Amino acid sequence: MPQVRIVAKNFMDMVASLPAMKLDSLYDNPFICEAILRSLPPLAKKYVLQLLYIDSPIAAKSIEEWVLADGSTKHKVAIDRLIQLRLLSETFDRKKDSSYQLNPKFQYNLRKHIVHGGILPREPMPSNITVRLPKLEELDAYASEQWECFLLHLISSSEAGKTINIRPSMMKVFQRGLMSQRDDKEPPKLTESGFQFLLMDTNAQLWYIIREYITNAEESGVDSADLIAFLLELSFHVAGEAYNTNTLTEVQRSIIRDLGDLGLVKLQQGRKESWFIPTKLATNLSISLADTSSRKQGFVVVETNFRMYAYSSSKLHCEILRLFARVEYQLPNLIVGAISKESLYKAFQNGISSEQIVSFLQQNAHPRVAERIPAVPENVTDQIRLWESDLNRVEMMPAHLYEEFPSRDAFEAACDFAREYGGLLWEDSKRMRIVVKAEILANMKEFLRRKQ
Repeated sequence: MPQVRIVAKNFMDMVASLPAMKLDSLYDNPFICEAILRSLPPLAKKYVLQLLYIDSPIAAKSIEEWVLADGSTKHKVAIDRLIQLRLLSETFDRKKDSSYQLNPKFQYNLRKHIVHGGILPREPMPSNITVRLPKLEELDAYASEQWECFLLHLISSSEAGKTINIRPSMMKVFQRGLMSQRDDKEPPKLTESGFQFLLMDTNAQLWYIIREYITNAEESGVDSADLIAFLLELSFHVAGEAYNTNTLTEVQRSIIRDLGDLGLVKLQQGRKESWFIPTKLATNLSISLADTSSRKQGFVVVETNFRMYAYSSSKLHCEILRLFARVEYQLPNLIVGAISKESLYKAFQNGISSEQIVSFLQQNAHPRVAERIPAVPENVTDQIRLWESDLNRVEMMPAHLYEEFPSRDAFEAACDFAREYGGLLWEDSKRMRIVVKAEILANMKEFLRRKQ
């Protein structure tokens, strides 16, 4: 199976890939400028703020002096990111010394936004119209439930239970690269990249899905810059407040319905008005992945006898564990299982590597064992790697058997020919039999025909 690696990208990667004209048009919106600032790496953020009130180009050597000698790698990453986003323009003088200047449009709008603030395109609805809105705790629970339900549907799990309204064609777009299907009769299976996706932080998963959504929307004729701008505006709304859907365009209303299925917003209908309530999934959209990578509380305990206890009531956690372990039973808040040779072989055959499994167990270790060194017993991690190496000892390749040679000379000549082409896999001199690679089959046939 081809090795496909999922890269966790946030909105900056999508913004950076936009054509120059669309990128410049985004910087007309002060909220987009703030969202860009929020999502920059810390050092790039520092450079933007230090250059914000400098209107003339500044020498690259001067900026290099703002960091310590051991920060040169981070400096290069920060400058490259700012140039990709067209936030910095680079110029050269006669001596070929470079200088940088902040994008004037971005600079003006960010200054204005910092000094005067900004007015969102829509204000929260008054409480006398919306009556009772869900509490933040209820909204967080709703978002988690919707996202987990979506992920269960995404991996075609029978455990999904609750139905969602995402169009089958859209679900196929989301599954692209995460699931594989040999033919229509077989159910789709999770690929190696799909397993990587399940191991991602929620915010990274979300931006992977949003990226696929934007790509599909572009194919349907929706402007990607407008869609990114709307998503980033949404991140500045207040979680738990209600916003009238009448303030949205027809395209935005369609997007909001899709985001509701993903748990980014909760949709409600009143007697006369309808509204959407952003969840934390939506309001965190413009935050850098680096800033949201704080470790979640783990839930898995692995013992030296390969028994596994997962303190979780999540169906999604159970489905992930099934990918490489034998789940024996599930209580309301406990999943009990075991890691076995058979369960791991099944995982390896589906493209999941031993390192991914070990990494998952270490990253999701229960707090009681997470501080131990190692968090997962060494005999377990070593055995997982050994079982994978056992599976890789035998390599399958197409080949062809030749036997019943008319003479010893013909047999030895055939061996020499196959050896010369690097295609001899096995020979039995006593019975005059050889096995050659299928890739030299045509050459071998031609050689034997000439020898007759």
